[in-house]
Amino acid sequence: MSLVTAHDYAWIRTSPLFHHMMESGYTLTLIRGRSPQDVLRAMGAEPRGTGEGTAGLIEADGAHRAEVDPDYWDESYMAGAFKAPGEEGDWTVVLGFDGGLGMPCAETMSEGGRVVAHSSNGGKPIHLFHWFEAGELRTAFEDPAARDGSSADELVPLLREVGFPLTPAGEHDQCGPVVDGKAAVLALAERLTGVRVTESLLQDARYQLALVPEQPAEEWTGLVVDITDAHGERLYKEWTYEEIATSSDRARAEANAPNVISPNEPLAKDRSEHEPGE
Repeated sequence: MSLVTAHDYAWIRTSPLFHHMMESGYTLTLIRGRSPQDVLRAMGAEPRGTGEGTAGLIEADGAHRAEVDPDYWDESYMAGAFKAPGEEGDWTVVLGFDGGLGMPCAETMSEGGRVVAHSSNGGKPIHLFHWFEAGELRTAFEDPAARDGSSADELVPLLREVGFPLTPAGEHDQCGPVVDGKAAVLALAERLTGVRVTESLLQDARYQLALVPEQPAEEWTGLVVDITDAHGERLYKEWTYEEIATSSDRARAEANAPNVISPNEPLAKDRSEHEPGE
């Protein structure tokens, strides 16, 4: 296994390409055992030919965005896919300037294989990592000390090895060194895939291009408010979709109800009663 660490990915901080990825928002996904064509098809993407390097991908993405109605928030985007050697054979690498939305169907694509992805939402401080294996989400995190997934703690030793300042239990090591979190995430992805992502790998690849359609919004089932104030007082309240819908319908009905004056209701008092001297 490669002993790569965050130090090996220090190049990202002087890379114009990576700067563009961070500013635009990106998702970089590595899929084992699937061809680029199979991956793009599973994403429901519309083939758009090929592009030479990231210059071709960026040009195609810019052309697509120029066609989008500026008054409509369209989350469709151009993605590029190519093959790269890694652990246990070839992997498909997919790069999309998607604002950090993440690759659809990653869980399904991991059945019988592995999917590793990391993303950024474009200049804002949200940077995510996901590892899928055998059709399930094994580990996901924004902060490596707060992990989710069916094997949330399995990667703790690797997280520490690539440079994240964690205790053996996977908590923040307050005395640990400062580390470039994004560089450490790229190193972690290489540990799990064997694919060394370099600037030249991304820049020089011949991409299979495809337009990924806007994904339908997920249905929501409820709303949770969980706030702790500066004094440690916690407010926690949970509403179901049905409760919110009922309350909204009631408020709407009350707002639209006509104002009815009862025949026995007294009219406004004579002005002489409250305006003496007139």
